[in-house]
Amino acid sequence: MPELPEVETVVRELRQGGPTRGASVVGRTLARVTVRWPRHIATPSARGVQQRLPGQTILGLRRRGKYLIFDLTHDVLLIHLKMSGDLTVVGPDAPPDKHAHTVFHFTDGSALRFSDTRKFGKVFVVGQAEEIVGGLGPEPLEPDFTAKQLGRMLAARHRQLKPLLLDQTFLAGLGNIYTDEALHLAGLHPLRLSDSLSAAEVRTLWQSIRRALRAGLRHNGASIDWVYRGGGYQRHFRVYGRAGRPCLRCGTPIRRMVVGQRGTHYCPTCQPLPGK
Repeated sequence: MPELPEVETVVRELRQGGPTRGASVVGRTLARVTVRWPRHIATPSARGVQQRLPGQTILGLRRRGKYLIFDLTHDVLLIHLKMSGDLTVVGPDAPPDKHAHTVFHFTDGSALRFSDTRKFGKVFVVGQAEEIVGGLGPEPLEPDFTAKQLGRMLAARHRQLKPLLLDQTFLAGLGNIYTDEALHLAGLHPLRLSDSLSAAEVRTLWQSIRRALRAGLRHNGASIDWVYRGGGYQRHFRVYGRAGRPCLRCGTPIRRMVVGQRGTHYCPTCQPLPGK
């Protein structure tokens, strides 16, 4: 599933235009919406979206957590890519795409295609973005997200680090890849309890989360299968997907375990679990 760096990369490309996802969507006016998979539409409904969006212009595009937020003339369009979603701007003569289940057609003949092979993605049209993203946790790369704030948040919970960091109501944008990478950078075992960290460990974790995410952004995210295109961070993974291969820091074979139904990668030497 695309995480913060991948979603932010899509946002930047759709806002500015680029070779991977086509021309910028900003300033384009919606003419109609094709919905081939009604379950794509989370709110209000397929018919509601088709009636509500035509005539509105995309004024801006931003990200919150893993959501893309399109600011329109009167409403807000949000898209969550989920496991296999992708967005591309195409011209009027583009060949058909059988996986483009929702298509936003513009008045100039171009279109924004929401391709989604597994059909888990979601579209929301609301009056205010906070109706959908209001419950998300802090943005980990924002200047006002400090190590002290993270320390207070961790101390207030009594949960294992890996599933807590994946909880979008705790911290927005982290997923399986960047959580594993950040925990390795911090030297923290995925099963450490959040309220057991020292002040020094909290600061190291805060720095490591930001370091992992910024590295992902520099490489336009990670392309690990056919879902997400254009990223190169997969060539720089420290632990994710490297089970059995040597740790880049100490040489110990990376281990894989399942935590909260998610495959989790760590180094048993660099990330020891106290008491074990």
